Amino acid sequence: MSKPLIGFAGMTHLGLVSSIVAAQKGFNLVCYDPDSKIIEELTVGNLQVSEPQLKDLLYSNKEYIFFTSDASMLEKCDLVYVAPDVMTNDAGKSDLSHINSLLNIVFDATRGDATIVVLSQVPPGFTRSRQRPGRALFYQVETLIFGRAVDRALFPERYIVGCADPSCALPKHYENFLRAYKCPLLLMRYESAELAKISINMFLVSTISTTNTIAELCEKIGADWAEIAPALKLDKRIGPHAYLKPGLGVSGGNLERDLATFCNLANEQNTDAGVVNSWLANSRHRKTWAANILRTILNNYNHCSIIAVWGLAYKENTHSTKNSPSIAAISALNDFHVRAYDPIVSWRESWHPSTQFCSTPMDALDNADALMIMTPWPEFLSISPSAIAERMKGRLILDPYGLLDEKLARSAGLEIYTIGRFH
Repeated sequence: MSKPLIGFAGMTHLGLVSSIVAAQKGFNLVCYDPDSKIIEELTVGNLQVSEPQLKDLLYSNKEYIFFTSDASMLEKCDLVYVAPDVMTNDAGKSDLSHINSLLNIVFDATRGDATIVVLSQVPPGFTRSRQRPGRALFYQVETLIFGRAVDRALFPERYIVGCADPSCALPKHYENFLRAYKCPLLLMRYESAELAKISINMFLVSTISTTNTIAELCEKIGADWAEIAPALKLDKRIGPHAYLKPGLGVSGGNLERDLATFCNLANEQNTDAGVVNSWLANSRHRKTWAANILRTILNNYNHCSIIAVWGLAYKENTHSTKNSPSIAAISALNDFHVRAYDPIVSWRESWHPSTQFCSTPMDALDNADALMIMTPWPEFLSISPSAIAERMKGRLILDPYGLLDEKLARSAGLEIYTIGRFH
């Protein structure tokens, strides 16, 4: 059987990464977005998202990809993924208006025998509500991670597919496409697949929250989380791949959305979601870590105090600042002067009334009384503690993720604070 022609509708992060990886797997693609400006940029190779390897993959597979803002081009496709990023507000509520609009466009533009797959994150009940008589509609769980999206798309752990009737075989062109990724394939009803995505993130958040809770106690009683984590990874009930890295709360938007969706469903169905509310409270608490330590140490601060901030993105290798711990900390320090640096993120004036955005991390250190390393960008690993000590005025370093060598930092005269270590 010849390979199917694959379409992707929605050229934001999810659709763009997924389509370029599909081209890498040897499929021909029609990549559609109703925004002609986005298509113009992509046609000349300008990406609106930042992911390791993505630009190189686009360049090496451009002959397989046709970018268009003309929906009628989807008529040629055997299989079309509807894959726009679904935006959320600060409460984690999804805005489904764009995916609803795009799904309508795809239904109207495709052939009656074409298979349509919703790839975007949607709440349970969404896909079934969007069925059309005589049309093949599926929901597929996406598990991309900002900063590691290409690797996750190239080598998925498994595919979870929601179906109107999971006892029926998938359309051949859809199954052949999925089989090209050589991973287990799980078929289930729509609602189970939609809730499976939320379930995955809930288990992740439970591990994050437990890790952060224990790490905070380590800081107070003289224990070191870095010594405890290896013991947990060797426990078969927890495992070597468990998320045991302390952090500054849940960020990025996707996890928060799933927790909010679960709480809303629990309220509607009168089931208990108390543990989820506890996770959310713990996340809010952890985001105050940096600002609280800084205020405690610099208790005689004045308006001339200068804080250097390295990193604005909520994690490395992404441009996203959704619920970023760095932005939360900066916003809580509006009575300080801030000198900030991030290799990708552009500064927004609304984040802080008195900030200078710097072109290099070392420039941000000039006259700084303290440094907060809020995003573990790899480039920070190459900067020695002695170089930091020479450039900044003060000695206080908040290094939550432990990028700096603690012994070298203390030898350079720096006072360093890391999550999960006794201070």
